[in-house]
Amino acid sequence: MKKLAYVILITIIIIFNLAFSQQNNYLTPPENLVLDGIPPIPLSIVEQVGRYTEFRSAVFQSWHPQKREVLILTRFAETPQVHIVKIPGGARTQLTFMSERIGGSIFNPKIPDYFVFSKDIGGGEWFQNYRFDLQTGNITLLTDGKSKNTLGPFSKDGKYMAYTSTRRNGKDTDIYIVDPQNPATDKLILEVEGGGWEPIDFSNDGKFLLIKNGISINESYLYLLNIQTGEKNLITEPAQEKVAYMNAQFSKDDKGIFLTTDLNSEFLRLAYYDFQTKNYKFFTSNINWDVEDFDLSPDGKSIVFTTNEDGISIIQILNIASGKIKKFDNIPIGVIYGLKWHNDGKYIGFSMSSARSATDVYTLEVKTGKLERWTESETGGLNVKNFALPELIKWKSFDERTISGFLYMPPDKFTGKRPVIINIHGGPESQFRPTFLGRNNYYLNELGIAMIFPNIRGSSGYGKTFLKLDNGYLREDSYKDINALLEWIKAQPNLDSDRIMVTGGSYGGHMTLAVATYYPEKIRCAVDVVGISNLVTFLENTESYRRDLRRVEYGDERDPEMREFLNKIAPLNNAHKITKPMFIVQGKNDPRVPASEAEQMVEVLKKNKIPVWYLLAKDEGHGFIKKKNADFQFYSTVMFVSEYLLK
Repeated sequence: MKKLAYVILITIIIIFNLAFSQQNNYLTPPENLVLDGIPPIPLSIVEQVGRYTEFRSAVFQSWHPQKREVLILTRFAETPQVHIVKIPGGARTQLTFMSERIGGSIFNPKIPDYFVFSKDIGGGEWFQNYRFDLQTGNITLLTDGKSKNTLGPFSKDGKYMAYTSTRRNGKDTDIYIVDPQNPATDKLILEVEGGGWEPIDFSNDGKFLLIKNGISINESYLYLLNIQTGEKNLITEPAQEKVAYMNAQFSKDDKGIFLTTDLNSEFLRLAYYDFQTKNYKFFTSNINWDVEDFDLSPDGKSIVFTTNEDGISIIQILNIASGKIKKFDNIPIGVIYGLKWHNDGKYIGFSMSSARSATDVYTLEVKTGKLERWTESETGGLNVKNFALPELIKWKSFDERTISGFLYMPPDKFTGKRPVIINIHGGPESQFRPTFLGRNNYYLNELGIAMIFPNIRGSSGYGKTFLKLDNGYLREDSYKDINALLEWIKAQPNLDSDRIMVTGGSYGGHMTLAVATYYPEKIRCAVDVVGISNLVTFLENTESYRRDLRRVEYGDERDPEMREFLNKIAPLNNAHKITKPMFIVQGKNDPRVPASEAEQMVEVLKKNKIPVWYLLAKDEGHGFIKKKNADFQFYSTVMFVSEYLLK
């Protein structure tokens, strides 16, 4: 009897240990993730992929008003936080330790005692502004804790900061000013209608605020707001054709503004507008690319700016008096953003990324052209010199229009025709640019998959005509651009047209769903990340502050004819045509593309008995920001790719 009991005990222990061992062979999902249809993820995948999840980045935020020090955003734990760096290559000293991501930070331009930062809530983009006191480390809430707020510009004397808030009705982005050192000074200075309003710049005398109302990427207006009286005057009169005004700054004498606009041009040009004569002077008419970013020097005599030339940033400096432009030839090929002069007028700070370099912080000494790298973000111990370089590719679409994109090929050790992942950018008024691919390098280096990032019609960077080619009733033409790419792949001797996966996020997720319904026979599988499954239900349920902005792009679902058209082309209403496996990823708190867009597609695919994996994060919004969630998403995507694209 004792022997039998002993045998039973040993058997129970063996079974328990076996079960425990099996459990430990799989990754435990983070507590805020909900999995549906996703099989357990073996720890072996985590071991194989792990290094590719350890990339970091550093983003330039603000110069110290007196010292040659910078605020940056980088992540050492779960979310990006504010750090200060005091010398090029120096230590990144973390200042904020929030569980949620920091959206941005800015020093007061005159008072070095504090900076202001914004913080998200659960991925819902209800950003709140806070003051951080450098002497004490104390943090003070400056906004109401509930509404959506933005970080705006400081007045030149550092007395006020302007910002927008939806606190009045949750929809309209009204304009406020506040002295961050005294939150009681918070004051509503302009009630508006719509979600596209933002403060741009204070006049040098502090009497006026330059504000912008963005109707769409093709249409915007600039106003002068008298801060004392609240009187608002339109600067940019409506033209025959809709005009975009992007960046803008007051001249040093407040007699006009420098700005970028596509007025009478295909591309955004750098210009000066004179308040008295109401005339424009254009500086970059001979450059047939967008001027995408600029900053006026503290003495008002020079402007540093970047042009976007086929996705590559070219940094240049303009002598305003002579009109002469100088290029800096020592800047590596990459993508540059966040240009900002230091108050001393000697240095320019910015962020830069390339195919073989994660986003890092750099400064440029204007007089000598000396480039200094302030941060060198970790790359998981991998040698980035071995990472694939992009090749610019072009193909003809159904209407003979040339479409372009970037092709990344895996290392030569992978022979034969390579499977392909087509990754479509969001926006849709965005552009894929050859920045650091991060986790995506795993597909290239370890799985031997080629990757194509197309810039289909509707993408920015190629002129305003191209930008408008997918609006409203032209939506399906962008789908056809991907079909033309699928045909182009067939003609490539090194690409396998029988093994293609399509993926994308946001509008790229919508494109993914559309391709899966229009051209199911041409793909193996699809991964939709926070994608729109029906433009009608999306427009009805996206946050109210952004609804009208999206109607300009997609069409107004309240119009019966447009509603009928949008319902006709909706992937949700054509889901019966989907025949290939689908992986859908969604954040529950997404204010842009509501979770209902994912849920309704998952339900239909299940009903149609199509293999579908669904990953929902209860603490995320428009994409996964928290590292543990993003890692799990990547591990599960690698498993999906291995199962449905490579097998």
